[in-house]
Amino acid sequence: MRRFSITLGAAALAVGLTSSALSSPVLAAPRPADFGQATLTGFAVLPAQTFVPGSEPSGSAIGAGPFNGIAAPFPGQPVQGFSGVVKRGDGTYDVLSDNGYGNKANSADFLLRVHRVKPDLRTGKLEVLGGFNLSDPDRRVPFALTRADRVLTGADFDVESIVRSSDGTYWIGDEFGPFLLHFSSSGRLLQAPIPLPGVMAPENPNLNGGQPNTRSSKGFEGMARSVDGGRLHPLLEGTVDGDTPGDLRMYDFDLRTGRYGATWWTYRLESPSNAIGDAIAVDDHRFLVIERDNEQGDAAAFKRIYLADAADRDHDGRMDKTLVADLLNLANPKGIGGFGRTFRFPFQTIEDVALLDDRTLAVLNDNNFPFSSGRAAGKADDDEFITVRLAGHLHADRRALR
Repeated sequence: MRRFSITLGAAALAVGLTSSALSSPVLAAPRPADFGQATLTGFAVLPAQTFVPGSEPSGSAIGAGPFNGIAAPFPGQPVQGFSGVVKRGDGTYDVLSDNGYGNKANSADFLLRVHRVKPDLRTGKLEVLGGFNLSDPDRRVPFALTRADRVLTGADFDVESIVRSSDGTYWIGDEFGPFLLHFSSSGRLLQAPIPLPGVMAPENPNLNGGQPNTRSSKGFEGMARSVDGGRLHPLLEGTVDGDTPGDLRMYDFDLRTGRYGATWWTYRLESPSNAIGDAIAVDDHRFLVIERDNEQGDAAAFKRIYLADAADRDHDGRMDKTLVADLLNLANPKGIGGFGRTFRFPFQTIEDVALLDDRTLAVLNDNNFPFSSGRAAGKADDDEFITVRLAGHLHADRRALR
């Protein structure tokens, strides 16, 4: 895979990209063969109106609604917006709620939180076992926060991806910076937010009148941990200004040095209007990436998982892609979940994938409570957890299966 150097100045970036575009054309190799139809093997659901017990009211800034039949504000903090997942190895998962209700302005009363959940594929229920809020009691964040108690909210960060290190701490990718955030096992921020050199979103508190070079909500949407545990590979959801539309940057962050590498890989969307939902490592150069359109329900036409290979065997400067699962066309011969023989996962935002074994994935949706209604028009989406068996083996590094 050819990589591009990170440049801090816009002019230098433009020059670098122009030089790349003038390189000699390369005869493309055939695209790797798709895996074929994947199969639904498990289904569990958490009802949309599930709230953290004893939690504060929320949703005061979204309007009265009703939204899909649900009036606001809400009596507590909804267990919603699964934008990242960590497999714990004991049948439970850590899932990350995102920034709350869709933007910085309406999410100041939504507390950022990691939930512990356990799916029961026999009963079809997703149980919430507990969780913890994210906070900054040690004043690591150098800019103003929403709350005096320094519990973090959706007006402070838009958290969209999560990995767990071997020491039990968590790294979380944010879209407002974009920043990398490092938390203890109980949600305490351990160091100042780490900015991405040369890239700023419109919500970045350090713009100081400057111009952002990526769009709102297009920061770190996916983030993979390398199979050796020593690196992070955060993936932007949107194209950086000056890059080819539809090309997304996947970076390399060294956990030992606390620094970004000087280069990145490029993941190309099938359409510039698509977005990515999550990314996890399969080995030291291959990743599973969720790619989706922005539609839901019957209008949803593109919800897929690709195997993206940084080896770049066709020498086009971008990761090679192989389709491993079409989430709108999963075989369901056993009629799991009471659905027909073809199962659709028709949600606007599908943002969680975990590798369970060499052929089985766990996939979860972000239900955007209370706004999305992909499963049934006029009804707020539940949080759904599915397991999917691929038609072929990934031949994953064993460390990726832990």
